[in-house]
Amino acid sequence: MGILEEAAGAFAAVEGVKKLDPNAGIITDAVAGIAGFEGAGAIENFIEKKEEGNQNANQDQQQQS
Repeated sequence: MGILEEAAGAFAAVEGVKKLDPNAGIITDAVAGIAGFEGAGAIENFIEKKEEGNQNANQDQQQQS
């Protein structure tokens, strides 16, 4: 996942905070942006591990056949 996807996650988080609390301050926006950025990275890592696990399972099945 590139910087574009992580930036989109940060943007979505900040926009979500603005919808929930229109009077949120700059600190709240900054924390939401960081959380969205890190969250996008965590989701990417989870998906990669899941795909690697599926590939390993497929290889094990092929070797057993």
